[in-house]
Amino acid sequence: MMIVIGLAAALWGIGLAMKRPRSYRFAMIVVLLVGVIVLHVTLPDGHPIRRATGHEPEVWIFAFVAVMVISGYSKLLSILRARSGVVANGSTQTNSDAGPFSDTELTRYARHIVLREIGGAGQKALKDASVLVIGAGGLGAPALQYLAAAGVGTIGVIDDDVVDNSNLQRQVIHTEANIGMAKVQSAAKGMRALNGNVTVKPYQRRLTREIAADLVADYDLVLDGTDNFDTRYLVNEVCIKAQTPLISAALTQWEGQISEYAPHDGTPCYQCVFPERPDPSLVPSCAEGGVLGPLPGVLGAMMAVEAVKTLTGAGEGLRGRLLIYDALYAETRIIAIKPRPDCLICG
Repeated sequence: MMIVIGLAAALWGIGLAMKRPRSYRFAMIVVLLVGVIVLHVTLPDGHPIRRATGHEPEVWIFAFVAVMVISGYSKLLSILRARSGVVANGSTQTNSDAGPFSDTELTRYARHIVLREIGGAGQKALKDASVLVIGAGGLGAPALQYLAAAGVGTIGVIDDDVVDNSNLQRQVIHTEANIGMAKVQSAAKGMRALNGNVTVKPYQRRLTREIAADLVADYDLVLDGTDNFDTRYLVNEVCIKAQTPLISAALTQWEGQISEYAPHDGTPCYQCVFPERPDPSLVPSCAEGGVLGPLPGVLGAMMAVEAVKTLTGAGEGLRGRLLIYDALYAETRIIAIKPRPDCLICG
């Protein structure tokens, strides 16, 4: 057995000395292992060559499979490096050590990078991006999880509430162990456990007019998952002034809605679509009217999807369109929405 291992090491060393690529060196070892396996299968038991090379072929078959797996993984990393090696000036980065992603990140984001619509450039855009999520409740919880998993570089979250037992039916980023903890700290803990490569900025306070403009100015995109119209109108107004795209969603009982608002890019603003607060009796709170547990997950994940598309430029987003999801009857509708010339905020 040591003879074969020695030959493999010698072949690898010869390949290094000749400055052959790693794939070439793996190929030489594969040829060696195939030859040993053929000898073990064709030669009779007790033959001197079989005795000198480990008696049974199973160990070499296992070694052959292991080499093929390692070689395939190395090849995959090379492909991902090539697809993700985009630097700030748009040129291709061929030196993997100086590339935008570590090997661990390449493996983590491989399913994104191989998507034609995202690729390495899109994943780099996610890594460089900053997203502010307003609210760490039903909508914010899944949105935060998927933003962190997707590799968004900086994620801010603002909320002044604490985790309550009644939240756990739908706010999946929080756990029983975090009951009584500030929601932003609980959410930050969950995101850091999910992806240590992202920077999380928790703001344990209510979003007020005094801080809103300065806070939004630090981010490329805002996701609004709040549950009251006062905050939604405030966020909408601040995002318009900052020319920051806003993805906003809302839900009640079995139904939810989502759209992206970017008046600087020709879309209506939130207040164009909802110019006045509805009667409270028509929009009961979750505590009053109830809410299906997975529904915030559906809408929150949609928010994350639209965020990834907006940041990477992939596909067609919900600008100028309002998507309505009815979980009770399994229906989805899309309504075209247009700016109102008489809108007091963006008109």
